[in-house]
Amino acid sequence: MSDEPMGGAGQSRIPEAFDGEPAFVPYLAAGDPNYEASLEYVEALARAGADCIELGLPFSEPIAEGPTIQQAVVRSLEGGMTVERYFEFVSDLDVDVPLVCMTYYNLIYRYGEAEGPEPFVERAAAEGIDGFVVPDLPAEEAGPLREACDEHGRDLVSIVAPTTGEERLQRLVDLASGYLYIQARLGVTGARQSVSDRTAESLARVAETGTDLPRAVGFGISSFEQARDVIAAGADGVIVGSALVDIVAEGHEADRPVAETADRLEELGRELKEGALAGAGTEASQAD
Repeated sequence: MSDEPMGGAGQSRIPEAFDGEPAFVPYLAAGDPNYEASLEYVEALARAGADCIELGLPFSEPIAEGPTIQQAVVRSLEGGMTVERYFEFVSDLDVDVPLVCMTYYNLIYRYGEAEGPEPFVERAAAEGIDGFVVPDLPAEEAGPLREACDEHGRDLVSIVAPTTGEERLQRLVDLASGYLYIQARLGVTGARQSVSDRTAESLARVAETGTDLPRAVGFGISSFEQARDVIAAGADGVIVGSALVDIVAEGHEADRPVAETADRLEELGRELKEGALAGAGTEASQAD
């Protein structure tokens, strides 16, 4: 257990994650498949070289997620994960990387006695959360959460889809801080065999807005080659969720020892980080 919350005071540390080499940003659902095992799995990814970790707060209606992460949410909820348990989990983690809470707005808005997102953001900041990704929050309704993040020195990450129009793209960029989450493809989350051809196009469209926010690409990345190719296409980071959640699920279903599953997560994490670093050395990425 950490002696004190990682980001409990001061400002978000997310900019440090993108200061230098390409960032590896893994995702796991907190509490999947149970509290203690999940702590070890997140810490294994930190040892693998994660620069920032997206930590899912399970919600009963995860509309943006594919079957892999939906099942992770089910396992976590069945294991007893709640909002209060999530904050306890964050406090118990022994990692020294920025943490991003990925969840749905209903949980944020309804937390605490006062209506609105501020109580949730205040508590999350106190426990060590550096920023937020909220897939179901439209940019047009994100003002109160943006204000709460500013008040407590936290970042709010926008998600950009391949089909996001120019006007909406600029609004998402103006709203965001920390980094931009670039969807590599349409649809829901889930590991894929190849990187979408639209990734480079999406990265270029975001660059044309003039933003200096880091661009991290997610949705479908699961291998050294894909991580390398995404960075070579001009991304500043790779976000990996389903491929890691698959390892957790397989370990749970096979009743493997927690340490063995943690080792597998660490092994894939190192592969993905090395892929991202390899992508930084390509001609295309250097020209970006």
